[in-house]
Amino acid sequence: MAEEASARDVDSMSFEEALAELETIVGQLERGQESLARGVDMYERGVSLKARCEFLLGEARMKVERIELGEGGTVSAREMQVGEGRGEGKGAKDD
Repeated sequence: MAEEASARDVDSMSFEEALAELETIVGQLERGQESLARGVDMYERGVSLKARCEFLLGEARMKVERIELGEGGTVSAREMQVGEGRGEGKGAKDD
């Protein structure tokens, strides 16, 4: 089926690819010209694309470097660890 061949596996998409397809789907759904069945299928794919984007953004957040100012004014950068920057570690407030 041509429709299946054109529908890429969401799990293999880059953030940009998933976001572009999600934007296309949202536009098509907003126009309201699709049949109910097709609209539901598109919505379900959109949910999968949104989840993929959120997953990839989460991965990117974990890779962001933390810039630190050391003693004597030295600046260094290191990869942040999971959970860092969410109130854990040095200078964190108690909830």
